[in-house]
Amino acid sequence: MKGRAQTTVSCELQLRLVVSSGSSVPVPAELRYETSDPYAVHATFHTGASESVDWVFARDLLADGLRHAAGAGDVRVWPIRRRGQDLVCIALSSPEGHALLEAPARMLQSFLDRTNAVVRPGTEHRYFDIDVELAQLLADRTD
Repeated sequence: MKGRAQTTVSCELQLRLVVSSGSSVPVPAELRYETSDPYAVHATFHTGASESVDWVFARDLLADGLRHAAGAGDVRVWPIRRRGQDLVCIALSSPEGHALLEAPARMLQSFLDRTNAVVRPGTEHRYFDIDVELAQLLADRTD
């Protein structure tokens, strides 16, 4: 992004890792959105005292998943209502394993509202510097 300062929006929240039907464990997490990567949400799931797992997925995917089932493959997101609470399920798949997480819909919506105030949906291209991205891609290929 040329000529603009980078802005970061973050949100700490408590997710639930579903370990079996009716059983779950808490997972502290942090969501980050940066104007330098305007299409993505970076998620860090704290799985132990000094261990964490990082994922990156599309901001649009998270927004769509608040309203209806969205995504395919490695990341899928969909809304549910359980015990009178609106939740969002986030299913993650990788060669190392699978995880089903539940997040409070209200907190995800608040986080997305704050990201939308920084970069309106549909205007991400204004914050994306294609020259920098191409230079990085080409540098990675020569390393």
